[in-house]
Amino acid sequence: MKPRRLIHAIVLAWGWRRAVIAFAAGALSVAAMAPLNLWPILFVTFATLVWLIDGAGVGPWGGVTIAAATGWWFGFGYFLFGLYWMGNAFLVDARTFGWLLPFAVVGLPAVLAIFTAFGAALARLLWVRGALRILALGAALTVAEWLRGHLLTGFPWNAFGYAITSPLALAQSASIVGIWGLTFIAVVVCASPATLIDNSAETRIAWLPLALGIVGIVGLGAFGAVRLARTPTRMVAGVHLRIMQPNLQQDAKFNYAAKQQVLDRYISLSSRALGPRSLGLRDVTHLIWPESAFPFFLTREPDALAKIARLLRQGPVLVTGAMRLAEPVNRANPAAYNSMYVIDHDGSIVSLYDKVHLVPFGEYLPFQHFLESLGLQDLTKQRGGFLAGDRRRLMAIPGAPLALPLICYEAIFPDELMPKGGRRPGWMVNITNDGWFGVSSGPYQHFQQARLRAIEQGLPLVRAANTGISAVVDPLGRIINSLPLGREGVVDSPLPQPISAPIYARVGDAPVAIVVGIVLFVVVRRRFYKDFMKI
Repeated sequence: MKPRRLIHAIVLAWGWRRAVIAFAAGALSVAAMAPLNLWPILFVTFATLVWLIDGAGVGPWGGVTIAAATGWWFGFGYFLFGLYWMGNAFLVDARTFGWLLPFAVVGLPAVLAIFTAFGAALARLLWVRGALRILALGAALTVAEWLRGHLLTGFPWNAFGYAITSPLALAQSASIVGIWGLTFIAVVVCASPATLIDNSAETRIAWLPLALGIVGIVGLGAFGAVRLARTPTRMVAGVHLRIMQPNLQQDAKFNYAAKQQVLDRYISLSSRALGPRSLGLRDVTHLIWPESAFPFFLTREPDALAKIARLLRQGPVLVTGAMRLAEPVNRANPAAYNSMYVIDHDGSIVSLYDKVHLVPFGEYLPFQHFLESLGLQDLTKQRGGFLAGDRRRLMAIPGAPLALPLICYEAIFPDELMPKGGRRPGWMVNITNDGWFGVSSGPYQHFQQARLRAIEQGLPLVRAANTGISAVVDPLGRIINSLPLGREGVVDSPLPQPISAPIYARVGDAPVAIVVGIVLFVVVRRRFYKDFMKI
């Protein structure tokens, strides 16, 4: 079949054929994300979405309902294949949670696809002929993705903009426009081939949008290449980091009976010399352990604290994740925080941060009392779930710049990172436990998103993950040193210096909101111009 005939078949597809095409386009779009990073595939899949919306223009509301259904199937395919790895978390304790696996793996994508459906419906409501419809789709999907990142606690995982963060030169534009600006650019540029079949009098140069899109991508790459070349990585004097990656299985991390085995493994790994030129523990200034490091409450185990104190007498300060009992302790139903501790050379706790943005169903149950009455519990099996910290805050770490703590997926929320007011930190410390998700695409996607926060904020990122990916990343996203997924070991590295705050760190999403607002105004005016003239 010739290309033009195939495209016309897509435009005219109806019923289950339309649903299958939209689902397949969404599923293929996942290849643009980590670990594959095959972002040019979006030139096919987003163009297909445009053609499907072109053909939706029948029925009530000018085809808005058909466009919404098309967008839902596109989103369902995208999220089903992009978030399949979440099913691994329900297999850690399959006897307790295994029956929930199909509900999570299918149910969450079905809910998230509602946002894509909204974006497609909004685009169809504003649909016009020619290249302007590409801008309408870009603005509508950007609004929909922003809503996905904020409503119902938010879940901006795999926002479309992450597609154009590899190679690293393309990602540098996040320092100006952030992830939502990249989302708008990705949709507009990658949907531009859809105009190649336009042949009306208004679209005689149908190739122009694609040409401009390619020029735009080349321009972003050139900007990034110059930024990378002109901004060398500089290190903080006197700071020598060691990240310990234990690669522990989840059943050990939450098994109190394994507490001695877990702690001994941490201490053994942390003391390990990597080679004749590697640092000895006495030369390490800061030792970093991952999230929820212990299968016990650290401050309630004096023997564990004593062992850690003996380790730290060799030189380093410890930054570690641990559960923390809420005070005063309710013995009948104890409450806990998911926390980050800083422990000094003598074993004293000098700084503390409690995780603010908790994971629904992972760390707490929405409608807790009702769902617990049905016998459900969160994946961590903490009765009553974890408590949320009261606010975002910076951490003072002896011998190092002021740090911004990020526990697990707090790193995926770009506009929630910084405490309001106060000083600018010198680095970000992200501790996480991606062991829930096994050897899958999930940990790669999580690292990709955390790495982009470094570029947006102009701050180095130090990341300790239980099973990987652990890394030290400079303020432009360059990886200084890392340990891959599924490997036990340590990462030794100096700490990169921050750079001056980029535009995005200073003004946030305001410029993108203005651009999207202007686009929507122009499209609305064009779409309803004749109606305006009649008034």
